[in-house]
Amino acid sequence: MHYERIEEAVFLSRPNRFLAQVRTAGGEEVCHVKNTGRCRELLIPGTRIWVQRNDNPSRKTALDLIAAEKAGKVVNMDSQIPNKVAEEWIRSGHLFEEPRLIRPETRYGDSRFDLYLENAESRMFLEVKGVTLEEDGVARFPDAPTLRGVKHIQELIRCREEGYRAGILFVIQMKGVRYLEPNDRTHPEFGEALRRADRAGVEILAVDCRVTPESILADARVDVRL
Repeated sequence: MHYERIEEAVFLSRPNRFLAQVRTAGGEEVCHVKNTGRCRELLIPGTRIWVQRNDNPSRKTALDLIAAEKAGKVVNMDSQIPNKVAEEWIRSGHLFEEPRLIRPETRYGDSRFDLYLENAESRMFLEVKGVTLEEDGVARFPDAPTLRGVKHIQELIRCREEGYRAGILFVIQMKGVRYLEPNDRTHPEFGEALRRADRAGVEILAVDCRVTPESILADARVDVRL
């Protein structure tokens, strides 16, 4: 996945979940934050960031925040990109052999899952979660309570009970993590639901990414510790 029109900038402040004040080569500007998570360990005043400039005149802001630097590494913060990264990863031969159908945003029960996969042997619902929180080499999800995430897990358990393959793929939007674990400190209910899903046969997977300011590509499987 490649981005165009990327510019280096400096993060200044985040007045709300959706907007940030940044300094570009042209001066101080307002930027759209494409990640509604807390991201407190990334969005620190003075942090080097990368933004994408949009020339759509109907946009309220001309910039989107794409990535931030943390301890010398580039961390992709675009919450809209993990689904595309996951689809690229699957099409390159991972997780689901010879898919004859990969359909995004597919409804099942009361939920809409990120991907539905089908081949000659099985059908699978897959939920994709982007991960940007890393602490001491450990990736954790979520970085804020997510009732929607718990609901998705419950529906995936139901999919499994009704004969489908079901899975959750955590796309870690950086390199350099040792393993991934649920963030029980922030949202214990999510961790409990994830462990229930594992016992029910839902596949819990994680993959890290090679990230530059202009690109992100799924790279290597990462151990998940529940």
